[in-house]
Amino acid sequence: MEKTTLPTSTGPLLLAVAIIGLNLRPFITSIGPLAADIRAETGLGLQGMSLLTLVPMILMGLVAFVGPSLQSGIGARRSIIAALAVLGTGSVLRLFSNSGWALVATAAVIGFGVAIVQAVFPGVIKRMFPANAARVMGLYSSMLMGGGAFGAKVSPLIADTTGDWHMGLAWLAIPAVVAVFLAWVYLPSDDQSGPAGNVASGLLRRPRTWLLMACFGLVNGGYSSAVAWLAPSYQAQGWSGPASGSLLAVMAVCQAASALFFPMLIGRDGDRRKWVWLTLLFQAAGFAGLGFWPQLAPSVWAALIGAGLGGCFALSMVVALDHLAVPAHAGALSALMQGGGFLIAAIPPWIVAVLHDLTGGYQAGWMLHLTNVMIVMVLTYRLAPHTYEKALPMTKEVAIRDPKCIA
Repeated sequence: MEKTTLPTSTGPLLLAVAIIGLNLRPFITSIGPLAADIRAETGLGLQGMSLLTLVPMILMGLVAFVGPSLQSGIGARRSIIAALAVLGTGSVLRLFSNSGWALVATAAVIGFGVAIVQAVFPGVIKRMFPANAARVMGLYSSMLMGGGAFGAKVSPLIADTTGDWHMGLAWLAIPAVVAVFLAWVYLPSDDQSGPAGNVASGLLRRPRTWLLMACFGLVNGGYSSAVAWLAPSYQAQGWSGPASGSLLAVMAVCQAASALFFPMLIGRDGDRRKWVWLTLLFQAAGFAGLGFWPQLAPSVWAALIGAGLGGCFALSMVVALDHLAVPAHAGALSALMQGGGFLIAAIPPWIVAVLHDLTGGYQAGWMLHLTNVMIVMVLTYRLAPHTYEKALPMTKEVAIRDPKCIA
């Protein structure tokens, strides 16, 4: 069994959870407001710009599959500290990224670090706060989304102040250094643990795991497209970089508030589906607004999408952790859900770019995400709590080999 030394107070650990989460999205959301300057200097087209979101998302997906093995082989604490250091290094390298492909390479470096944190950290939260995992996951998700607002708002201001978009991206190394320090000081020590890889292998044979991947991926595809194209879509209508960045900030602030609010509202147990459906309705309204009435109430559409995405992200993580009582198993399921989900979520920004090139606008892309939301509404019906144990009977080791389960 993995040995864990808890801090004498949970306050410092909660601070570490918050600051680590804060670092996981600004490197993506800071791109959109600076898109015009980046394209002008690097020569990247729309499809090339989409790689700055697509490549990290693919890495988030691929690396998540090895998250359980990392946690058992290297240790959660060491994995997280090393990953945060990689994230900070990638941000510094953006100072020297003068070509499009160099910038894409830094996105890959940062995405690799983010992927490791996302794969390992939910299991740590489940283990550290077994009675309050949903609420702490809400804090983590909220800060993750709040970091998106942080990057979208501050990065263009720094770029305008310094006259250099490189600085608008590279300054994100500073909060990464703070996160490394907090993780080093406050995250509990751990030992190498048992056969997490075997658990992950067993979970991959379960239809429920793939259902969770599909729901998570289709929803987060809306996030990846929004952070990639919301600001450029309004810049194409005459908005400035800072103004369009403000829309991203509105979206991210609402994400953060929703991610914090919904896990507190739902309690510790019960059926999460009604709350998930509510967040999906928010997303549907926001994407419909962007598609049909973009100039009517841009901030409202951004707020609705943000509230829907943030709440749905946090609730998806809670639902995954709810399925299994053993923290290592629950963490493995969360990692796999994110793995397959982020691979799916990586594709939509590129599809939106292709649809833009074909149609000359962004409406078709927003309609794609409206359709995806409706699909997830149907799929979520299968996630009733009474199906958890039968779908993932992992309480006994033999259950991993049991082929009889439902989706």
